[in-house]
Amino acid sequence: MADRLTLATPSAMASVSAARIAPRFLPSANAAVAKLCFRSPLELKSLGSSSLFSPLFLAQSALQRLPSSRIGYSTASSPKCFASDPEELKVAREDIKELLKTKFCHPILVRLGWHDAGTYNKNIEEWPQRGGANGSLRFEVELKHGANAGLVNALKLLQAIKDKYSNVTYADLFQLASATAIEEAGGPKIPMKYGRVDVSGPEQCPEEGRLPDAGPPSPAAHLRDVFYRMGLNDKEIVALSGAHTLGRSRPDRSGWGKPETKYTKDGPGAPGGQSWTVQWLKFDNSYFKDIKERRDEDLLVLPTDAVLFEDPSFKEYAEKYAVDQDAFFRDYAEAHAKLSNLGAKFDPPEGFSI
Repeated sequence: MADRLTLATPSAMASVSAARIAPRFLPSANAAVAKLCFRSPLELKSLGSSSLFSPLFLAQSALQRLPSSRIGYSTASSPKCFASDPEELKVAREDIKELLKTKFCHPILVRLGWHDAGTYNKNIEEWPQRGGANGSLRFEVELKHGANAGLVNALKLLQAIKDKYSNVTYADLFQLASATAIEEAGGPKIPMKYGRVDVSGPEQCPEEGRLPDAGPPSPAAHLRDVFYRMGLNDKEIVALSGAHTLGRSRPDRSGWGKPETKYTKDGPGAPGGQSWTVQWLKFDNSYFKDIKERRDEDLLVLPTDAVLFEDPSFKEYAEKYAVDQDAFFRDYAEAHAKLSNLGAKFDPPEGFSI
């Protein structure tokens, strides 16, 4: 059958469900079995079983070391081992790097990953009702939320990569693109894990209103309401705010910022908008320096930016990051990784790195 592997044993030919040899059960055969789980029957047949180093031989050897109770014989269709294929994720990351070099789309890819994850509500246990990094932002109903204005352009940029690597979930692709954009802009290495499961339809999208506003009446209280609901703390709120060192605000999308400034009128990428920093495609701690000084009218300061140096708890971290980029990078990398996992359902449950 199309979903089964036929393995030779000393006594007979046994048809074994592919899901039963998932790497989570076979640590010693992780790489080989992970590759098998994403191969077609014809590819498996072509691999053969004679080579001592062939994936099929390694998988068979690992199976023979399992107790019989761990080997299932079933006529039911078997799921993939992982939500995403690790090898396809690695190659997709290289394609994202090339996309960044040509489209200068670092900021919008960061925003896409954040907004997919940022709908998480820690007070809801059920998946996907709890929101979070589950790929729901690919659906039109969620893209039309006010806070997601313009993100359809990010989805269009990534869709060709998604089509090319069909065994990568949208949830993983969005978070991979976001972390890669930070790193390629000069930011810290993000300790990411993958294996996020996608929601299946638009009816599973979260309701509108879970993402932060730029100009609420009480900025500090609003930031805490939104980010505490996600399970984040004051340090993480300030560290994540530092990602505004990348990008621009466009009044036609958010209602904030100037149509263009001396820093944005010539691009790179599509010209226009108002940036928070002079070098708005470089990830560093200049956001905190510029917000603190407020000497340049061409640089954007939103109410939720200014409050970082007004609220006593936020100010402690903002002041620190303004003078210590290494501390900012350490705290940012941890906060970004935490955000990217919010609400996600992983397969395998512990996730995997690439």
